[in-house]
Amino acid sequence: MSVLGKSVFGLGSWNTWDRMGFGDAVRLLRTAVDTGVRLFDVAHYDFGPHAENSRTDVIFGKAVRDAGIAREDYVLCGKLWLWDYPRAGFARQLETSLGRIGTGHADLVVVGDYRERPDVPRVVTEVAEQVRAGRIGGWGVNNWLAADLDLALEFAAREGLPAPEFAQLKYSIARRSMAEGECYGKHIASGRLVLQASDVFEGGVLLGNATPARKIGADPGGIRQSIVDAAAELTAIAADFGATRAQLALAFCLAYAPVANVLFGVSRAGQLADNLGALDLARRHGTEIRTALDHLWLDRDVNPDGSW
Repeated sequence: MSVLGKSVFGLGSWNTWDRMGFGDAVRLLRTAVDTGVRLFDVAHYDFGPHAENSRTDVIFGKAVRDAGIAREDYVLCGKLWLWDYPRAGFARQLETSLGRIGTGHADLVVVGDYRERPDVPRVVTEVAEQVRAGRIGGWGVNNWLAADLDLALEFAAREGLPAPEFAQLKYSIARRSMAEGECYGKHIASGRLVLQASDVFEGGVLLGNATPARKIGADPGGIRQSIVDAAAELTAIAADFGATRAQLALAFCLAYAPVANVLFGVSRAGQLADNLGALDLARRHGTEIRTALDHLWLDRDVNPDGSW
């Protein structure tokens, strides 16, 4: 199994660590690791639509050290961006991002996404160079077109290079098409890729926050208002299972067999404790939850070929 599966839950860092006081970040990291959350998704946001000069990665690096967490005790999942590739090559990106965190390697990286289709063989080859150099341990993809993903897997196999081993995708009660559709679904169903579920709360919309004040993810297919309209129904369904909406949303993802890791963001210890309750909920009622929520697959007809 991919190192991704070493922690069923992961904490993402898009505007996470800079949304709380530093002392709170230290305590939250310590609590997370002590309760089994060992994977942290940490990126340097300075490319394309994410050129926002965020310091969340710097804050994470200092906080994890102040929390007394040894590097071998957590899994670091970083990002390599294709927005300005190949002008901004992967060696340069890693030097910057790892330097800001204060570590010499990432256990995993997610490569993507892009506006213009990249030179896929070049991407695979350059990722392999960073694996050989010991800067990264393995890699996955995010929001690639079906043809590009197929080419990456075929090229890596033919050349004997490290292939993408997971896909970090929007996956939630409402959004399932990318992971379960043709683009990624065939590779996930075959076991060639495992799934890292991200944006599982739709930026808080599924939890009842219809108009989040902070920056949240894109809205493929323009279905967010439908998600807002459906969110209220989750309260009643969650109550049927004796759960909170957050636990229900997480348990839904955990109950899908190809999911190796579920990412979420929290800014308070209470949120973390609540979310961790989803693991037992999924074990006890996962199949029932999937059935109860099947009608809320709201992007069923959105770009079924994976061309996002």
